Amino acid sequence: MNEEWIPIVMFTGMTVVFVSLFWFRYKARSEMQSTIRTALDKGQELTPEVIDRLGHPKAPKDKDLRYGIIWLSLASALVLIGFAVPEPDALRGTLAGAAFPFCIGVAYLILHKFTGRE
Repeated sequence: MNEEWIPIVMFTGMTVVFVSLFWFRYKARSEMQSTIRTALDKGQELTPEVIDRLGHPKAPKDKDLRYGIIWLSLASALVLIGFAVPEPDALRGTLAGAAFPFCIGVAYLILHKFTGRE
C-alpha cells in the first residue's frame, strides 16, 4: 500500500470532522432562530431572559467530571498502546504523549472538586 495515502486520509478525516462540527452548530442555531421566529409570529411574548436561555443552554453540573474522565481515558489508551507495540522505545514515547491528556484530565477533576455545583 502506498504511504502517500496516510496523510491524505488523515487530513480528509480531520476536514470531515471539522466541517460536520460547524455544520451541526449552524443547524442548531438556525433551528433556535426559527423557533423564536415562530413563537413571535404566533403572538408569544419572549422576554430577554427566555431568549438568553434559549441561546445559551445551562451547562450540566458534572461537565468538568465528564471531561476529566474522558481526558484520563485518552491518556490510559495511549499508555496501553505503548504496551501493545513490540518496539522497546514505543512505551517511552507514548508515556510522553500521554502526559499531556493526563494533566488536562487531572486539572478538570480538580476543577470539579473545587467549583460549586449549584
